[in-house]
Amino acid sequence: MGMIPFYTRFRDLAFQEMRSATTQRWEDLPDGDYGFLEFYCDDSQCDCRRVLIQVIAQRKPTKVLATINYGWASEAFYYRRLGDAELAQACTKPTLDPLNPQSKYAPALLRLFETVVQDKAYVQRLQRHYALFKGQGKNVARQDARTTSPRRRRK
Repeated sequence: MGMIPFYTRFRDLAFQEMRSATTQRWEDLPDGDYGFLEFYCDDSQCDCRRVLIQVIAQRKPTKVLATINYGWASEAFYYRRLGDAELAQACTKPTLDPLNPQSKYAPALLRLFETVVQDKAYVQRLQRHYALFKGQGKNVARQDARTTSPRRRRK
C-alpha cells in the first residue's frame, strides 16, 4: 500500500483547497507560510479512512518539515481493523509518522496542526478528498448536496 499525493490525481483541486497557515512568533517555529500536502492510500480495496500530511514551508517547498498521520474515523472503527486498543486510539488523533521525514520543527508543526489547522471544515474536506481519491466522488457529491441544500418545509 503506497501513499500517493492527492495532487497527482486532482492537481487543481489539491492546490485550490490545500490548507495552509501563516505563523508569527509561534513557539519553536520560524515565521512563515506552511502548506499541508495530503497523501492517500492507493489500494482500492483499503478503507483506512486516514491521510498522511507532509508539511512544507513556502520558502523551501521541496523540504518536508513534518509528516503527520491523521485518521478521522472512530476508535471502534480502528480497533475492528487493528485489534489493538492502543493503536486504535493513536489513529484517531494527529501523530508524527515514525517512518517518514521529520525536522526539528516537526513537534511545533504538529501543535500548529492540532490547534489551528485541524478544524471541522478541514476534516470534512479531508474526508471528501479521500472519497474522491478512492473513486467515490460521485456518491460524496450527491451526499454533500443532500446535506447542504436547504430543506423545504412541508405544509
